[in-house]
Amino acid sequence: MERERFEELVAQAAEALPEEFLNRLDDVVIMVEDTPTPEQCDGNPDSLLGLYEGTPLTERSGSFAALLPDRITLFQRNIESYCGGNRRRIALVIGETLRHEIAHHFGIDDARLDEMGR
Repeated sequence: MERERFEELVAQAAEALPEEFLNRLDDVVIMVEDTPTPEQCDGNPDSLLGLYEGTPLTERSGSFAALLPDRITLFQRNIESYCGGNRRRIALVIGETLRHEIAHHFGIDDARLDEMGR
């Protein structure tokens, strides 16, 4: 899939988020990269669909002043591979992955996401 189309799907997934979440993402940049760097993954780089990098809201103090915005990266090649190239499935997985990474921004870890049924 062309990068431009993939990025459109990411933008649509972000726009579909409830307003109460969108209002708390001012300091978060959503990016698309082909694959993760070695520093971004531990283990198999092909299995990482997305990544949140930053300080979760639950860990910030009143004096928190970030120098850089938090970052959510979706990995296009990994998502496409995971979906077998199925465009409809790609759009669904983009939305799922984006919501998963946003949950990390709100301080929800993978164990809690599993408890919640992701």
